[in-house]
Amino acid sequence: MKVKVARTAHFNAAHRLNNPNWSVEKNKNVFGKCNNPNFHGHNYSLTVEIIGDIDADTGYVVDLGWLGSLIKTEIENRFDHKNLNLDCKEFANVNPTSENIVVIIYQILKPKLRTDLLLNIKLYETERNLAEYGDFMMS
Repeated sequence: MKVKVARTAHFNAAHRLNNPNWSVEKNKNVFGKCNNPNFHGHNYSLTVEIIGDIDADTGYVVDLGWLGSLIKTEIENRFDHKNLNLDCKEFANVNPTSENIVVIIYQILKPKLRTDLLLNIKLYETERNLAEYGDFMMS
């Protein structure tokens, strides 16, 4: 029997959306205030969803305490109170849009899970803006 469990987390980070191959004017037109040369920040809300079989011995799909520690170590400690463009190697050559951030979070967490588990990541940049990426969201 497949069950989905989820853990939420938060991190605050600054970023600037900018394509170095474009002119200043084109970057301003496409990214608007998100292209501020002095950066801007968000209070990101993250939901990590895992789907899998219930373990007969524990009754868990995964231990949510373990998942919380994994998120803290691998995501929150890496991105919280950071400038994504300047402080995080993951964005050295990647524009830190919500879409790219959610894919990178997936790529960081997926190898840490058992291979029989499916992973889905939801990232809220604001209350109204969500990016989602994962194994089972597209099925």
